[in-house]
This record gives sequence, structure tokens and C-alpha cells, in this order.
Amino acid sequence: MLRLYTHPACLNHIPGPDHPESPARLAAVLRALDRDCFARIDRVEAPRATRQQLLRVHTAAHVARMLAPVAPGHAQYLDEDTVLSPGTAEAALRAAGANVAAVDTVLAGHVQHAFCAVRPPGHHATHDTAMGFCLFNNVAVGAAHALAAHRLKRVAIVDFDVHHGNGTQDIFWREPRVLYVSSHQMPLYPGSGEAAERGVGNIINRALSAGDGPYLFRELWEGDLLPRLRAFKPQLVLVSAGFDAHQNDPLADLCLGSEDYAWITAKLVDLADYCADGRLVSTLEGGYDLKALAASTAAHVEVLMD
Repeated sequence: MLRLYTHPACLNHIPGPDHPESPARLAAVLRALDRDCFARIDRVEAPRATRQQLLRVHTAAHVARMLAPVAPGHAQYLDEDTVLSPGTAEAALRAAGANVAAVDTVLAGHVQHAFCAVRPPGHHATHDTAMGFCLFNNVAVGAAHALAAHRLKRVAIVDFDVHHGNGTQDIFWREPRVLYVSSHQMPLYPGSGEAAERGVGNIINRALSAGDGPYLFRELWEGDLLPRLRAFKPQLVLVSAGFDAHQNDPLADLCLGSEDYAWITAKLVDLADYCADGRLVSTLEGGYDLKALAASTAAHVEVLMD
């Protein structure tokens, strides 16, 4: 069985008109997952992350800044892309809390797979800086919880978002218990993700170029990244599931289709089966063409269900 964590509050983070990271993204995902073929999904409201859970990966000043009240009808710009609105704090707490709850339920053996359909996304948020639409690093909060509360020794974070997850890399730069593996387009925001960025040997970055499509994407994962993940033998697989490498996405220039997301998802399920007793938690990151996002997420979740 697949468990899905989401919350209506995640629709109430409003970055502003014409912002690509809009509530319509999550609404499109939830509509796609409301079809009869997804009726078997166990749907659970995401709890709020606690301050202690957030402080495992973020500074106290950062947490306070993200949770500071914003007056109704106003917005606070942290940079030109990253915005706090009156509903943001609750949305961000639920997005991070979904990951904690998903890790708990998967490690308890209640389900093998969980998907967190939440926003705002997280993988650009560093330990002390919100950026790239991201406030709290949701997947990092889940990984740190797995290490601290469940005492795991090896957690893999797999990131196939088209943008490099600089925040996740930053948070776990010196944490050998976490292996961070990313494929992404370069050059592209945020400008990080070179192969030479290795942390303590626990960071693996591989870049694709504008115009690259399914063959190169699959070759990269099959020939390089998946073997490295298997060698690490993670006890838990966490996925930063960004769908913005799709050929129709307006913010990047790769040429994947929804079938490629089904392919990589199947490979990650096999990895989790091989190394981690099947335990896998996936979390929504990017994806900014609504039709492509909905189709790609549905393909991803369908594999997780099976």
C-alpha cells in the first residue's frame, strides 16, 4: 500500500500572481491522483513539523524568520523568487511535517512507500537561507529525523529535479551517514552541482546539458548513479521528486517525458527493495507546466503503488 501525505494548508502559500510556484501546482497533482486508479492510496493529513525537528537541519534564526507572522493582504519577499505570505508558515510546517510522518510510518513497517504531495518545495533551502521558492528543506528534515529518532546509519537522498538541490547538499555536506545523489541540468539555477562538489565523499553530482533527453538521462542513472547507490546500501531511500526536467517545463531545457519518471521510479523501488526492505519516501519538489506535472506525478505514484 502507498500512503499519501498532504494538507489543505499547502494550498494557502501564495507567492503572488504569475509566480511559477503557485497553488495550482499542488491542485493539479491532487486532481491527477483523484482518479479511480488511485483509489487504493491511503490518504493522511500531514502533521506540523515540530521546532525540534526543524532545528536538526536549520538554524534557530532561520526557523523564526520562516514562521514570523505576515499580515493579511501582505507579502514578504526574501529574494526575488522566494516569498512569505499569510498562509506560508502553516504550509511550510505541514510540508516538513509530512516528511517526518512518512519516515515514521515507513520505518514502522505500516507501508513500504509514501508520497508527500506538499508545497512549498524544499531542496534549495540551506541550513540558514530560504531561496529558489524553498523555505524549509522538507526532505532534509525527514532524513535528519531518520538519523536522530530512528538511529539509521545510512540514508540515501535521490534528487532528479532539473535544478540542483544545493540546500540538501549544504545541510549534509559533512554527514557521511547521508548519501546525496543528484542529476540536474547545468548551467542552470542555482549554479551549483559540479562533480567536484563531493562533501566528505557523500555527495554525487552529475550534470546534463540543455537538450538532453531520455537516453542520456537513463544512461547516467543506469551506468553511474544507481550502482553508487547500491554500493552505499541505504537503509532508507528518500526522493526529491521534481518533475521539471519534462520537455514541456518552462523553467528548464531537458527533454524527459512522464514515462521516464516511471522508469526512474521503478529503478528506485528496486533499489529500496534490494537495500532497504522496500522503504522509500518521495516528496514533491519542482514541476511548473501543470499538465506535465500532473502526468509525471501520476506516472511516479502509479509505480510506487505497484
